[in-house]
Amino acid sequence: MTQIINIAAYKFVALDRLDERREVMLARAEACALKGKVILTPEGINIFLAGTQVCIDAFLNWLREDPAFTEIEVKFSLSEDVPFKRMLVKVKAEIIRMNHPTIRPEAGRAPGVDAKTCARWLAQGQDDNGRPVVMLDTRNDFEVQAGTFRNAINWHITKFTDFPGAVLAHKDELVGKTVVSFCTGGIRCEKAAIYMAEAGVEHIYQLNGGILKYFEETDASDFEGNCFVFDERETLDPQLKPQPV
Repeated sequence: MTQIINIAAYKFVALDRLDERREVMLARAEACALKGKVILTPEGINIFLAGTQVCIDAFLNWLREDPAFTEIEVKFSLSEDVPFKRMLVKVKAEIIRMNHPTIRPEAGRAPGVDAKTCARWLAQGQDDNGRPVVMLDTRNDFEVQAGTFRNAINWHITKFTDFPGAVLAHKDELVGKTVVSFCTGGIRCEKAAIYMAEAGVEHIYQLNGGILKYFEETDASDFEGNCFVFDERETLDPQLKPQPV
């Protein structure tokens, strides 16, 4: 049986000619026999695709020929079947809607922490400066219910546009702590970390690559449950294997 490669990738980068890019990208993805979804926005790109190794490699090699995407980081997982029914490329205003146009990751990221460093901080109970570390889940509550980091903060938001209000309501609880914002693949926590820094939260980091990269690079022993994903696999366990709800 041919194994299916699933990729998730995003990059905040200023993009123009979105309709033209959409047509070209859809044609290339279909030529590579891929299925999934690509979102193109003025602030960047978000990719969820599945196909054979040869087809995925061909698409990524083509994509990285564009200077805007040369350094795009990709997260990989495997499945027996393609978890998408068709191939879509959509143009939207934002990769993930926050309703805060001044939050522009493409203009500069908030500080990030890589998966292995974060795992070490959690194991030792503090960061390298001796501050206690707390994990902040920036996802919607129904996603959190599938699984999250042990003792992670969950503000029970129902949509990402609720996140800024939750920050203002709870930011005093974060004083004196190192806060690591996280999400599925890195997009929401990247915007979240920028907003929190601008709101006056000190010592805020984003988890680079989100939960999926954490699963790739660590044993994820501090994660309880599975990671919700927005395709037919439903959730992935820490070994990145599908676990239907």
